[in-house]
Amino acid sequence: MESFYPKTYKEAGVDNQKAERFISRIKKKVARTYGPRVVEGVGGFCSLYEMGKDKYLSAGTDGVGTKLELAKLLNNHSTIGIDLVAMCANDIICSGSRPLFFMDYLATGSLDVDVSEEVVSGIIEGCQASEMALIGGETAEMPGLYRDGDYDLAGFAVGEVHKDDVLDGKNIEEGDEIIGISSSGFHSNGYSLLRKVVRPDEKELCQMLLNPTRLYWPFIKDCLNLPGRPVKGLAHITGGGWTNLLRINGNFDYHITDMPSLSDLPSIFSVVDQRLKIPLVNFLEVFNRGIGMMMVVKPGHNLKEIFSSWNETFWFLGHVEKNKTGKGKLIYH
Repeated sequence: MESFYPKTYKEAGVDNQKAERFISRIKKKVARTYGPRVVEGVGGFCSLYEMGKDKYLSAGTDGVGTKLELAKLLNNHSTIGIDLVAMCANDIICSGSRPLFFMDYLATGSLDVDVSEEVVSGIIEGCQASEMALIGGETAEMPGLYRDGDYDLAGFAVGEVHKDDVLDGKNIEEGDEIIGISSSGFHSNGYSLLRKVVRPDEKELCQMLLNPTRLYWPFIKDCLNLPGRPVKGLAHITGGGWTNLLRINGNFDYHITDMPSLSDLPSIFSVVDQRLKIPLVNFLEVFNRGIGMMMVVKPGHNLKEIFSSWNETFWFLGHVEKNKTGKGKLIYH
């Protein structure tokens, strides 16, 4: 069986390079819609919009991808809504923003009231954990476009941040430390490949893959409020894996000198690693590998107390160095 497993995301049907070409083609066109109050548009983890003299609104949108197929396979729709909220909320908090409110979009061929209620209950749970109001949404029935039993989800999160508190990576310096915060599993990316690696009849493994995405706001909020503000940057590790770290500030090199061993992670990571048999660097370009959020912090930080009080699992992953070319990279040691 192993020889039939796809080895790349592209072999599983997802072409990231094509997506990057698409974004590069539309970026300038999108920018034509910007007014003077747009601070950060396409790119980064979220967009920023000026609201008054001292505050920005942050906004982000996402879905849960083909993880929906696992929810359907296992007939368990109770956690997929948590994933939806987490994928959006975890992005906007990377700017230092406090989540404010959320909206959802559910599209289906024929509305199943029971399934839809399960989904929305998960969304509500995620919003409560992230301290967001679920202020509205849209449910669309589209027979002919979706098969009976199929549905898709999208979410939209809005937060706020004071201008002085924005995490934009501009104050990162050589010698800053990189900290990795544990994930609850594969979260909600890479599932087009994962579903090729784990068979539908392997119900226990499928259930592990369905484990919902972590909501980081309650913990991150405490870290951001520490005296001295040791957190300089946050990276939500989703599509693109560990390369998301470069989105904090691409002018630096990020040296990875340590990482969790597979024995320290949920067992599903070992299963996928053994079946894919791909180089670690390639694995890290697709999956979070047990790290759902990364922090860049100044040395001598006082974060350990927060980690301890939350019983949080974390790793010191490495450090930051200057890049002479201005085009930073991840360097694995």
